[in-house]
Amino acid sequence: MSRKDVDRWLETLKQCKTIPESDVFALCDMAAEILSKESNVQPMSCPVTVCGDVHGQFHDLIELFRIGGDLPDTNYLFMGDYVDRGYYSVETVTYLVALKVRFPERITILRGNHESRQITQVYGFYDECLRKYGTADVWTKFTTLFDYFPLTALVENKIFCLHGGLSPNVDTLDNIRVLDRHQEVPHEGPMCDLLWSDPDDRVGWGISPRGAGYTFGKDISEAFNQKNDLQLIARAHQLVVEGFNWSHDKNVVTIFSAPNYCYRCGNQAAIMELDDNLNYVFLQFEPAPRRGELQVTRKTPDYFL
Repeated sequence: MSRKDVDRWLETLKQCKTIPESDVFALCDMAAEILSKESNVQPMSCPVTVCGDVHGQFHDLIELFRIGGDLPDTNYLFMGDYVDRGYYSVETVTYLVALKVRFPERITILRGNHESRQITQVYGFYDECLRKYGTADVWTKFTTLFDYFPLTALVENKIFCLHGGLSPNVDTLDNIRVLDRHQEVPHEGPMCDLLWSDPDDRVGWGISPRGAGYTFGKDISEAFNQKNDLQLIARAHQLVVEGFNWSHDKNVVTIFSAPNYCYRCGNQAAIMELDDNLNYVFLQFEPAPRRGELQVTRKTPDYFL
């Protein structure tokens, strides 16, 4: 497959249309080769634009690129949760993976807790693949590819980016570098925690209401940042009304990039632009104008976090 093929796929996908199953397979094979060379703590340079959950809201992803700038002119870091809940998980994840193959140095795609076989069978991606392709083969191919996605990223050795949060089993970034990430997201342990945990107002570690991962207090994030010489933890995973939210005295920022989440939450979305000197600015955005989507109704399971 050539660059021309990938450009052709991107053109089709940008119109919110699927590409043939055989092309999806070829694309995933190309992506696996690129992703297999990336680290569990993937190093990144500035400038970069950091994005949170997208959840199959394809039109809003296109709006995100309109606001943040197109590749390859803008570098992007996406922190997981590309699929489930929205109506266009297939197009969304295929488009992002195609961008990764076309511009491997310009975009980093981390794994979220929804990039998993188990979760996608409940929250929409599996059913959507069946509906759009007639078999589960595309779902199988993508969920195999998810095992290759890096777990975290490190911008200029100062800003630590990941989907969920910290783990009582992880003191240093080196603890993360040695994990075997090429597997389904486990139910417990450090890999699970990095994708599932949340910051909390209470001190110390707490039991997560999500049933996986932990809650962690300001004392935990401060100690982690100090030990690893970090300025900030940037993460996604939680719906925040304004699209971004500071916690732990600005040791942690949550970024959420799916506006009007589940087409009913009324929240803004945001992305975080980091310039060459690690100065940040948040760009907030509303849902993209859509035609025809309001007629689509579907019962969404209420695991809402």
